[in-house]
Amino acid sequence: MSILLVGLGNIGEKYQGTRHNIGFSVLDALAEKKGLRFESGRLANVAKFQASGHTVYLVKPTTFMNLSGDAVSHWMKVASADVSDILVITDDLSLPFGKIRIRPKGSSGGHNGLSDIEVKIKSQEYPRMRMGIGSNFHKGKQVDYVLGQFNQDESVQLSDWIDKAVEACLCFCSRGMQVTMNQFNS
Repeated sequence: MSILLVGLGNIGEKYQGTRHNIGFSVLDALAEKKGLRFESGRLANVAKFQASGHTVYLVKPTTFMNLSGDAVSHWMKVASADVSDILVITDDLSLPFGKIRIRPKGSSGGHNGLSDIEVKIKSQEYPRMRMGIGSNFHKGKQVDYVLGQFNQDESVQLSDWIDKAVEACLCFCSRGMQVTMNQFNS
């Protein structure tokens, strides 16, 4: 059996370290912890490791956020993964900074990356980890906020928060959705 950990973000240097790329940041930290290197694959940069008898794929779509479903659909086929074997890691404006919310299914909540995944895999029944980035922006400045860097106060907490998300990913791989939700939903 295979598991897909999909971190959402946008490719390119100008997006590195932005709030919208928190999914990439989590997978980068996980790859570093495991001593893995991402390789360029079809529609995504990918790394793999073994955990609890599963092949775990770390998938960072290279399609830009709004077309993430193309990469997810492709890598599900490559890995022969079911919808329930995916964990999509993404930013969430509706959660305060530093919160992690893990759910087995749900709506896109207006997130374009999640909406595209939903359309391309024809399901809302995939697990997701929402990383709260807060909504501390002025009216009309949402795009600037989401595509902006974390502020000084957030940067101090960023490493611990990402480490917690990495542990949640590893728990999902070894112990499943229910245990992961019980342990990591904050």
